[in-house]
Amino acid sequence: MKAALYIVPTPIGNLDDITIRAIDVLRSVDIIAAEDTRHSKPLLRHYDVATTVVSFHEHSGESEAGALAERIAQGQSIALISDAGTPLVSDPGYQLVRAVQGLALPIIPLPGPCAAITALSAAGLPTHSFRFEGFLSAKRGARRARLEALRGLDSTVILYEAPHRILDLLDDLFDVFGGSREACVARELTKTFETVRRDTIAALREFTRSDSNQQRGEFVVMVAPTAKDVGVVSEEVVQLLLRLARELPPRKAAQVVAEHFGLKSRDLYQILIERG
Repeated sequence: MKAALYIVPTPIGNLDDITIRAIDVLRSVDIIAAEDTRHSKPLLRHYDVATTVVSFHEHSGESEAGALAERIAQGQSIALISDAGTPLVSDPGYQLVRAVQGLALPIIPLPGPCAAITALSAAGLPTHSFRFEGFLSAKRGARRARLEALRGLDSTVILYEAPHRILDLLDDLFDVFGGSREACVARELTKTFETVRRDTIAALREFTRSDSNQQRGEFVVMVAPTAKDVGVVSEEVVQLLLRLARELPPRKAAQVVAEHFGLKSRDLYQILIERG
């Protein structure tokens, strides 16, 4: 097999979601560099892959990457795999790619599974532009600060989240983006209890909170782009705006509703002006 670094995607849940080419590469290379050797062994056994497996993970440094690159320089072939999906997408490995590039050696990427793209394809949200953020900080302050920076994007935002933090993330999305922003939660993709649900952030938060089963597994959370046109403001928002405007000055009413729903106050103020 040609001496090179092969980037090999592996299934994100269903073991059948692997290409014939990927299996052939895994069987043919000299070494497989895996994010977690114990995690990858069941997959490799399932497809009768007897190739030597070594560890390459997020704590591997430049020396480990350099050593693997030198093996390729000496004529060996190496396949890089992560625990699931396409390597380097929210996974370790870029140091190894850079080390191989530094020696002007070939890198051969294979197409295959990716949780972010799989979820986006079924989300029913705009796909012309999207921003992949992966896992946000586990610390609430840092997570909310990042969400504040993403709130005004004209792109669908894609996040990964763990089961023990999914409710916290949905709470923060509600507070920062507003309850009426559309979103989609994809859970346990390709697995037995797969769930893909699109709704408002408020409804998704309530749905997930009310069913403990919906708090289990691996999550992809996608949030729709910010609304740019006044015309896309929902009737629910308009009615609340008009009701508050009876008790508050128009600018204050617009500000309160905008903060709650993650909208622009000047757009809501314009609605009040137009409606007299």
